[in-house]
Amino acid sequence: MDAAEWYKELPVITRGYVSLCVATTAACALEVITPFNIYYNTRLIYQNHEYWRLVTNFFYYGNLSLDFFFHMFFLTKYSKSLEEDSFRRRSADFLWMLLFGAGVLVTVAPLVNLQFLGSSLTFMMVYVWGRRHQYVQLSMMGLFNFTAPYLPWVLLAFSVMLGNSPLVDLLGMMAGHAYYFLEDVYPRMSGGRRPLRTPGILRALFPANQVIPAAAVQQPPAAAGPEG
Repeated sequence: MDAAEWYKELPVITRGYVSLCVATTAACALEVITPFNIYYNTRLIYQNHEYWRLVTNFFYYGNLSLDFFFHMFFLTKYSKSLEEDSFRRRSADFLWMLLFGAGVLVTVAPLVNLQFLGSSLTFMMVYVWGRRHQYVQLSMMGLFNFTAPYLPWVLLAFSVMLGNSPLVDLLGMMAGHAYYFLEDVYPRMSGGRRPLRTPGILRALFPANQVIPAAAVQQPPAAAGPEG
C-alpha cells in the first residue's frame, strides 16, 4: 500500500485531525505562521477575541523532527484504532469524545501554564483505548509485558525517565478518565443514563453512520498479540 492509499483508508475524523496537525506544523516550518499565532492564551482569547486559539493549539506538535513523527505515529495508531473499533460507524460519537476532552484540557491548562494541548489530547486517546481494550497484552521493547490499561502509566514513566514533565501526560489521563467514567462506568451505575450523549448537530454531520449503543461495542475478553 502506498502513502496515498494509506491516507485515504484512514477513518474520517482521524484523517482530518492528522491532516490539520501536519498542515499546521508545515505552515510553521515554512514561516507562513508561527507558534505565537496559535498557542493557547486565555488573555489573548478573551481580551483580544483571538478565539481560534481555543482550537489551533491542538494542531501543533513542535518542529518537524523525530519527536514530531513519533507523536504523529502515536496519534494515528490510537485514534485510528478507536475510530475503527470502539467507535465503528460512530464517527459523531468519536468527534464528541475529542471535543469533550478538548474542553476539559482548555479548562485545566491555564492552571498549569500549558500552551499546546495536542499531546495531552493524544494521551487521552491512549487512555481510552487502553480502557476499551483491557485484555490486550502489550510489551515494552521486549523488556516486560503488561495489559493495555497500564499503557498510559508505562508511557508516563518512560517520559519522566527521559526528563520530560509529567503534566502533559497526566492532563491527558485525567481527561481520558473523565470520559471513560461518564461514558462507560456511570451508565452501568445509573441504569443506562448517559450524561455525555452526543448532540444531534454532530450526528447530522455523519448521516451515513449507523448509531450503535455504547454498550454494544465494549470489547469482549480476547487474547491478542503484542502491539506496543
